[in-house]
Amino acid sequence: MSHSRKLSILFLVAAPLGAQSAPTRPLDPSNVDRRYGACEDFYMFANNGWIERNPIPAAFASWGTFNELSERNTLVLKVIAERAAVQAASSPDSSTRKLGTFYASCMDSTTVEHAGIEPIADELARIEAIDDRMALQDEIARLHTLGYGGAFTFGAVADAKNAARVIANASQGGLTLPDREYYLRADTEGTTTRDRFVASVTSMLSLAGDSAPVAESRAQRVLALETALARSQLARVALRDPNARYHPMTIEQAAVLTPGFDWPRYLAAVGLPNVATVNLGTPTFFATLANELATRPLDDWKAYLRWTVVNRSASQLGAPFADESFRLASMLTGAREQQPRWKRCLAATDQLLGDALGREYVKTEFSPAARARMMEIVSSLRAVLRDRIRQADWMSDQTRAEALRKLDAFNQKVGYPDSWSDYSGLDIAPVPYAENVRRTRAWLFQRDLMRIGRSVDRDQWLMTTPTVNAYYSAQLNEIVFPAGRLQPPFFSVSYDDAANYGGIGATIGHEMSHGFDDSGRQYDAAGNVRDWWAPEDARHYRARASVVEKQYGAYVVIDTMHLNGRLTLGENIADVVGVSLAYEALERALKGQSRPPIDGFTPEQRFFLAYAQARLSVLRPESARLLLTTDPHSPGRFRVNGPLSNMPEFARAFGCKEGDPMVRSEGARARIW
Repeated sequence: MSHSRKLSILFLVAAPLGAQSAPTRPLDPSNVDRRYGACEDFYMFANNGWIERNPIPAAFASWGTFNELSERNTLVLKVIAERAAVQAASSPDSSTRKLGTFYASCMDSTTVEHAGIEPIADELARIEAIDDRMALQDEIARLHTLGYGGAFTFGAVADAKNAARVIANASQGGLTLPDREYYLRADTEGTTTRDRFVASVTSMLSLAGDSAPVAESRAQRVLALETALARSQLARVALRDPNARYHPMTIEQAAVLTPGFDWPRYLAAVGLPNVATVNLGTPTFFATLANELATRPLDDWKAYLRWTVVNRSASQLGAPFADESFRLASMLTGAREQQPRWKRCLAATDQLLGDALGREYVKTEFSPAARARMMEIVSSLRAVLRDRIRQADWMSDQTRAEALRKLDAFNQKVGYPDSWSDYSGLDIAPVPYAENVRRTRAWLFQRDLMRIGRSVDRDQWLMTTPTVNAYYSAQLNEIVFPAGRLQPPFFSVSYDDAANYGGIGATIGHEMSHGFDDSGRQYDAAGNVRDWWAPEDARHYRARASVVEKQYGAYVVIDTMHLNGRLTLGENIADVVGVSLAYEALERALKGQSRPPIDGFTPEQRFFLAYAQARLSVLRPESARLLLTTDPHSPGRFRVNGPLSNMPEFARAFGCKEGDPMVRSEGARARIW
């Protein structure tokens, strides 16, 4: 079957979302489509049966196993939030009261519609009253404290070269569209996107009370200002280098770099009058921003800040605002239909009050037995990676010792935090939804800033418990697996080893591998950016990583658009290494055991089927183009076929031979460890 025919199946039309239920078995053999040879295109072999039965629902930009699990989790969270809303007035538990009140205020569409623009009217009036440069900077600081953002991003981060302490950090930002490339592309698609962006800004500002000519003029000013900011930003590939983001300086040094921006005034306004240093992640951007603040007409900035408030508030205002906001998002993602209100309310609740939801979620969805089984699998993967590092003949003993020290220092978090966030200082009340969002964002911003100058909180989680995802933190040197991800079809205490190691085991290996991908390897055991590699070892590593970069850069995703092998390098390395680690861990677990087939597949084959079905994802064309620009992950098809084509173990499992599309020759294989 031709490459173009196979590719076309990845992009499907929308269909209504049917009833979803949790899978009763780890692997569904009906997902397998034998019209595709396992040695030709394993992703389609393993998944096309499912793909043909499951068109993308209208409200989604993509659809796959992650989405199905997220939908099931959402139904659990809906029960929790609705119960909390009923109990909000009487519950003795503070978190339950706040969770229920917040969710209820979002679901109260009558009050939202009646309020109209009123919840943000005062902010818009303050922006309109700006009459000099100091007032402009003061308003930017105020919008930051209220969680609206704008111009740049400010917050607390661990010091990249002293990871035990937290410092103030300013990062490039200020854009509405997902990436600088949307502002700078000169082709027809780029022009069309910007035209539609201006039209959307015009519509939203008109809803906020501007006359049509004023709204259009302001929209053009917004585009021009954001384009100027975009030109000075570092590209995503460049930002993958932690050294490119590390430029700590005193406030006096920052003032020299950014004449016209009053850092002491800004820091005092956000509640940090005594902070003496700040990390300016991208100095060129901040030099440009300071110049724009000093020279661009105030009316341009007022238009931009007005848009910032309206845009960040659209989801909390009436239906006309939410609908226009969705139309802008739809242009980028291809989603055809807006999510129902209760799902949007749950998403906001999880984002802003995630621990209040997560605490209740794990009571029914993640057992102590599941946590214990996960710990066993994590330990088995660590043992494999440790042996791989020990046996790497291209590493010197000095570098190997540092790598083993880092692996042994890995912290692992499974399921949920040992202690939940305390929301006692947050005031949630039966007020319009937009006000509750503003209060919560402001409280979260201040909670974040309170970390500056303190030791790093190693108990902090960067994802909420119900999230269907996992992560590695280089600065904390830890792997984290939220309970929302540790569910069927990825993991279950009732699954056989092949299903668990192919599903969640490969994810564990993936996250561990991030500690040694092209970016993660630049951090040491304590989470500091430090070059602990002997020069010759670093050269060997880069040569091995370049094989991965070239392999993935050759993949065509849609039309003539290739994967960006440099942007996706870290994730691709983690995929290539992670699935290999998981497979060896499975082989160790099965040693000495009988290996009867299930549904006609051996344990080895079931491992690879579980891996492929866990990475099943179908994209709309619009979403594919967006992700190619912004996402460091490869699309699902290449996350499956790419790593497996490098594994002789896969070829043996399915009887593939030299010359088959899923078999790379020995000299062309990618292998880090």
